[in-house]
Amino acid sequence: MKAYVFPGQGAQFEGMGKNLYESSETAKVLFEKANDVLGFRISDVMFDGSAEDLRQTRITQPAIFIHSIVSAQMAGADFQPDLVAGHSLGEFSALVAARALTFEEGLSLVYKRAMAMQKACEATKGAMAAIVGVDDAVVEEVCAEIGAQEVVPANYNTPGQLVISGTVQGVEAAAARLAEKGARTVMLAVGGAFHSPLMAPAKTELQTAIEQAAFNAPRCPIYQNVDAQAYTDPEKIKQNLIEQLTAPVRWTQTMVNMIAAGASEFVEVGGNGKVLQGLIKKLDRAMATSKI
Repeated sequence: MKAYVFPGQGAQFEGMGKNLYESSETAKVLFEKANDVLGFRISDVMFDGSAEDLRQTRITQPAIFIHSIVSAQMAGADFQPDLVAGHSLGEFSALVAARALTFEEGLSLVYKRAMAMQKACEATKGAMAAIVGVDDAVVEEVCAEIGAQEVVPANYNTPGQLVISGTVQGVEAAAARLAEKGARTVMLAVGGAFHSPLMAPAKTELQTAIEQAAFNAPRCPIYQNVDAQAYTDPEKIKQNLIEQLTAPVRWTQTMVNMIAAGASEFVEVGGNGKVLQGLIKKLDRAMATSKI
């Protein structure tokens, strides 16, 4: 079985999509449609913007989404997923690729999500840190000791690699304790505390937009971040998307469950093509991976 996976923030790169735009009329039409939906020429920023330009949440999220969907479209009839999943933002890309959402509806939701998250970041300063080299249970225990309003596990990326998120003081305190337990800790250059209680205002803002959007049953099961389970029911999918903003991304568990369901090959769609392939290889070195 072939699983297609879609990256989130961190997979952007300078010049992303320019070669697709210049070589394909299909890609050009999608990029121009995206410009119309957003009301500004995001394609110009994607093609010619600096790395700093592309790190802005309001640019990063729609840019990666657009690049993923254009890449899937360029695969044509070869794009035949048995299973799909997306890392955080990538869940929206996966839903569009699986025909649960239209391109326009998906992009509109992604942009609203990005703006709501940006607003939440500006309202309350937060931080995130990568924790490497200790069991997930150790990270969970330290976060619980400090308190869920201060720091929580945010991204279960692969065994022994977990990202924590929360207030600046909470993340710094957890990182210090985990370093004492043998972990390597790296503070991340991000705009705020994604996938933590600090995103609650963004969750409230996005909920209305998601509830009003038209969702269809996807062409294949989508494994969602909140619990790493497969879904095809549109109402369940919508509720999980709403919960996703303040819940951890259970990517390790998602990969394990997809493999258990029969996935024998993973294809990373869009972005730099390195992030998710790398995480899958850390989980299972023998797993076949590729990118489009």
